[in-house]
Amino acid sequence: MNSIILNAATRLLVALLLLFSVFMLLRGHNLPGGGFIGGLIGATGFILYAIAQGAEATRAALRVEPQNIAMVGLGIALCAGGFAAFFGEAFFTGQWLFIGETEEDKGLPISSVLVFDIGVYLVVFGSILTLVLALEEEV
Repeated sequence: MNSIILNAATRLLVALLLLFSVFMLLRGHNLPGGGFIGGLIGATGFILYAIAQGAEATRAALRVEPQNIAMVGLGIALCAGGFAAFFGEAFFTGQWLFIGETEEDKGLPISSVLVFDIGVYLVVFGSILTLVLALEEEV
């Protein structure tokens, strides 16, 4: 399938879907959203790209094999869960770090929950793309 309209629209839609997936990832620990839905939305952008350009072009656009993305995400999620052990807490207990803390301001809060969500995002993104690209190459 070689549609000029689909090829042109895909470039814009992939960028918008990736941006929206990061938005869903970052709002996830306070509101509905998070790593899972963000990963699905991000993978949807590349699935659309695979439909328009093919699996070979999608792999070239990713620059990294999707199963490697999933494995890195799993490692990040496990590290985020084990981070609480350094403080004598139970596995997956949320930990907070405040960057740039002063007497007047707490600074920028970074939590192990956010790091875990980033890991889940990468696992979902990589595993969905692995499955879809394998199916696309079969056809």
